Amino acid sequence: MLFNSIDFAVFFPVVFFLYWFATGKNLRLQNILIVLASYVFYGWWDYRFVGLIILSTLTDYTAGILLSGTQDTAKRKWLLFISVLVNVSILGFFKYCNFFIGSFIAAFSFFGMELQPYHVNIILPVGISFYTFQTMSYTIDVYKRKFEPTRDFISFAAFVSFFPLLVAGPIERASNLLPQFYVKRNFTHKNAAEGCKQMLWGFFKKVVIADNCAIYVTRVFTNYQDFSGSTLLLAAVLFTFQIYADFSGYSDIAIGSAKLLGFNAMQNFAFPFFSRDIAEFWRRWHISLSTWFRDYVFFPLGGIRNGKLTIIRNTFILFIISGLWHGAAWNFIFWGFFCAICFLPSILIKRKKGKPYIVAKERILPNLQETFSILRTYLVLVIIFIIFRSGTVLDSFRYITGIISPSLFTQPDLRVVNRMIMGSILLSIPVLVITEWINREEHYGFKKQPKNKVLRWAVYILIAMLIINLAGEQQEFIYFQF
Repeated sequence: MLFNSIDFAVFFPVVFFLYWFATGKNLRLQNILIVLASYVFYGWWDYRFVGLIILSTLTDYTAGILLSGTQDTAKRKWLLFISVLVNVSILGFFKYCNFFIGSFIAAFSFFGMELQPYHVNIILPVGISFYTFQTMSYTIDVYKRKFEPTRDFISFAAFVSFFPLLVAGPIERASNLLPQFYVKRNFTHKNAAEGCKQMLWGFFKKVVIADNCAIYVTRVFTNYQDFSGSTLLLAAVLFTFQIYADFSGYSDIAIGSAKLLGFNAMQNFAFPFFSRDIAEFWRRWHISLSTWFRDYVFFPLGGIRNGKLTIIRNTFILFIISGLWHGAAWNFIFWGFFCAICFLPSILIKRKKGKPYIVAKERILPNLQETFSILRTYLVLVIIFIIFRSGTVLDSFRYITGIISPSLFTQPDLRVVNRMIMGSILLSIPVLVITEWINREEHYGFKKQPKNKVLRWAVYILIAMLIINLAGEQQEFIYFQF
């Protein structure tokens, strides 16, 4: 079920009403309702894959109970291994089976041994990478004795399947989200207002910015050989805004709807386009995944111990795994490798300690050095996202080569889309940048509003009108494919 659909517009108010009024605010009934609603939400796409969520839930719930019942180191390791194996096997089969078969055949072809091409008809379950990582982190934390396992199966099932976060995150940790299912949740107007504001901003980013940019970007990237360097550059720039508005928009809607149900989910984006270097960008972008890889991959490999060579090795491993997480294709692996290369200066060059995380803190505008750093980082990001968006590694090289040509200095073709779509893009992106700059010290980009009630409601109505009048053709969320 898409957030930006009529189905969700009916589904969520019904769940909201039943949750707060029909359950009598009984905690167990509320949790049962969340489980059932989450299975309906996920099954709306394909009911057959609800069984995968149930399998992951049963596996990690059982593993947690068994881990708590033994102190034998060998048994604990085996229990962890089985839990991780089940989750990784599910993920590996549905996401990587054809990739490895194709790579295996290609490897033999390279040595002159032709094998019959074979392709398994597998449908990739929506959001499988998100909920498998969420359940695995629970078992790993229980194994490391960082978190006490739960014996409340309903609460655990609700934690795994919680529908606002189910298909595209944030990837929550049990230590943050699971305890919230144990305690009584009270409806407050403050939380409801914050949730509605964040959802409104998320819908603006998704349906006005991302969906309109998607049309221009798709047409140019699909036929990039036919366009000038300036048009290719414009499409690459628009893709950075498309993927940010699409994914952070989803996160805003997810976190906002969770607030309306009385839950506090973690921040997933912290204004990444205001980053001053690539390392800072990855601390601000898809925070739940970045911290997951940091805690469960980077640190176990040795983290920042044992010198810079170890750090560099671990960084490359981390980003290549991240590339594979994003998709079963060589361009994602190359994307991860390139990200690691871009990350190297942050490892090799010593930075001044105590550098403030928020750019231009307590100032209206950044200074010249900050401005230069932000622009330099953004240009690198444009290249990174070209590789991410291109169908193959070769396509990404050809696309970048197409930009670096004499036609770069010509006027970009704005007629790729009609005037209405182009006008929506040119209006909405400045609104996004200015609004999020004003809110860069907050947890999301629409938190600060005028204190005057009339002006505040005027802003809400304006954003709502922009959503109604400038909404693009409905597009699926980009990260559903991961």
